[in-house]
Amino acid sequence: MSGTERMLGGLAGLLVSAGLAALGISAAYAQAGPPGPPAVGVFEAVKRPITQSNEFLGRIEAPNRVNVVARVTAFLEKRNFVEGSEVKAGDLLYQLERGPFEADLASKKAQVAQLQATLVNAKLTTDRAKSLLGGPAGQQSSVDAAVANQQSLEAQVQAAQAQVDLSQINLDYTEIHSPIDGRIGRTSVTEGNVVTPSSGTLTTIVSQDPMYVTFPVPVREALDLRDRYATRGGFKAVIIRLRLTNGRLYDKTGELNFVNNTIAQNTDTISLRGTIPNPSTYTSVATGGSVRELTDNEFVTVLLEGVQPVEVLAIPRSAVLSDQQGEYVYVVGADNKAEQKRIQLGQSTSTIAAVTSGIALGDKVIVEGLQKVKPGEVVAPGPASALIQSSMKVSADGGAGSTPKSTGNNP
Repeated sequence: MSGTERMLGGLAGLLVSAGLAALGISAAYAQAGPPGPPAVGVFEAVKRPITQSNEFLGRIEAPNRVNVVARVTAFLEKRNFVEGSEVKAGDLLYQLERGPFEADLASKKAQVAQLQATLVNAKLTTDRAKSLLGGPAGQQSSVDAAVANQQSLEAQVQAAQAQVDLSQINLDYTEIHSPIDGRIGRTSVTEGNVVTPSSGTLTTIVSQDPMYVTFPVPVREALDLRDRYATRGGFKAVIIRLRLTNGRLYDKTGELNFVNNTIAQNTDTISLRGTIPNPSTYTSVATGGSVRELTDNEFVTVLLEGVQPVEVLAIPRSAVLSDQQGEYVYVVGADNKAEQKRIQLGQSTSTIAAVTSGIALGDKVIVEGLQKVKPGEVVAPGPASALIQSSMKVSADGGAGSTPKSTGNNP
């Protein structure tokens, strides 16, 4: 056999093998049939309790703030507090020089004593003039002059006594006491310096427990909050939680107590304020005073939560898709065909989506296998995975959407 014949024979064999392989593939495809509809996990829309919550940015403010100033001019002799410590109302903070004021007080008291002695003599003169009035030596003009002199001296005694009181007040001002309980700041003046009423603030004291938290709310959102809670108890229908700047939730709750009477024109917001406890957590080794979580002017995140949970139509958050037109979901309709439905979301959480419109109670919402779903195509529905089911159950049992509480001072 020639080389050409052997080449033609080999080529024929390859063609036969390729043909047989193609026939085998076609037969296998015919035996397997076309692929079935995509499998998806569904969850029926149900009613779930959810704690409504709104988040704002706010600041901590001390309810009481006192700038301590001097009321008299004197040398500062002694400072009686540790900067940064807590003080009580009435505690002695500064001791000023007392000598000049004590001397002035003694001088004013002496003037009062002198005038009182003169007044005693004037009263005797008046009584003598009145007794002589019935005799031949008595004159009404003498009585009138004696009475006028006595009244003048009485007025002088009162004026001198007022000067004594003023000197006593100035002497008392040489001791500067704390007017409130609170934490005291740094001192702006040290011993040996002269302080005057124009010296400005010597130190500042801010109260510690409770504290205010103030936060601006956009007017549109404020109207929604009013409509939501006005008929449920007003201020009593909400509680305040705080998230600190390190992300940890503060373990105390507060209450709303004030809404401002005007709207800020530059931001179109209205200010709300609440009070929240700020108890001592431990004692500082450095100052020997209490250490508290919240500090005046501290930046915080405010969570305004409803006291009573409300029932909403809920689905897993993972079922919600979005595009330029808004949010939508896929539901399993007649003949197991996937249907796209536009929805409106209400107050939702990271695991639960509260739906206000677009679907109905009992609708089978597709939560898994969404990447394989197209509107109008047939799907093979099945129950959602255990993870989805458990997340919805845990949220419901714990009050869906409730903010977790911190149980200690550590993150």
